[in-house]
Amino acid sequence: MTITQLQYVLAVAEYRNFTLAAQKSFVTQPTLSMQVQKLEDELDVLIFDRGKKPIAITEVGKKIVAQAKNIVAEAERIKDIVDQEKGFIGGDFILGIIPTVMPTLLPMFLPTFVKKYPKVNLIIKEQATDTLIRNLHDGHIDAAIAATPLEIEFIKERPLYYEPFVGYVPPNHRLAKAQELSASDLDIHDVLLLQDGHCFRDGVINLCNSSRNRVAEHFQIESGSFETLVNLANEGMGMTLLPYLNTLELDAKKRGNLKHFKNPAPAREISLIYHKSELKIQITEALKEVISGIVRGAIAFQDVKIISPLNKS
Repeated sequence: MTITQLQYVLAVAEYRNFTLAAQKSFVTQPTLSMQVQKLEDELDVLIFDRGKKPIAITEVGKKIVAQAKNIVAEAERIKDIVDQEKGFIGGDFILGIIPTVMPTLLPMFLPTFVKKYPKVNLIIKEQATDTLIRNLHDGHIDAAIAATPLEIEFIKERPLYYEPFVGYVPPNHRLAKAQELSASDLDIHDVLLLQDGHCFRDGVINLCNSSRNRVAEHFQIESGSFETLVNLANEGMGMTLLPYLNTLELDAKKRGNLKHFKNPAPAREISLIYHKSELKIQITEALKEVISGIVRGAIAFQDVKIISPLNKS
């Protein structure tokens, strides 16, 4: 039994297809199939039921796959221990980032990080929170940047910054003359939202639900981008809320439509999250140091009230 064989078993278990598993493992399909077969022969059991499409995992195979995950992770930890002992910060590191953070945060920290840690091959993936959580659990990414708290048992959360919500209120809106906003000013039927699946949307809904003020519902518009929401607001379709960092990219005319909240301002907590196994923790710590240092200078707000992305009160 070898680590490589176990890695091949995990690939087949994930993709339920020998050809695809071989492609993802960067080996030929006959090579992968032969190694999996050798392991089955050695153990004298069938790990996979090849007669089904997609390939099924046998009952004993499920137990083997679960143990294989632990063994492969511990094998990777050995190299990790050596890297930490040598003070080496390098190698592949897969970082997931939620879509409402990616466009603003990535350009801020990436040039600095790459320059400071040139031996790290940083692989960035934009993914929704549910996908990030699943990929952290399965070991497909090393860390992620997401809105927290998530309060998931196998995940550790390290807050990076607290980003206030800012209202975008066009001149013809009922709140246009307000100097500052409060949660009681908002109505869920009056706020343009991101599409379902965005945690920022959930935070806005949670904030709006704290208000008992209601107006008639004439329409409901959801979009996948803040830019579209701003444009719709300018067309008289309502108002919207933006994360603070997104407001920095607006032109002077649009910035004139921004309205901040009274203190404590509603805000979202953005954290670096990773598996409790803490593999590649030295790179995770390096990321946290760089990002926290850069964002600290961009967000001057201190008095904030954290709005959970999970519709918690």
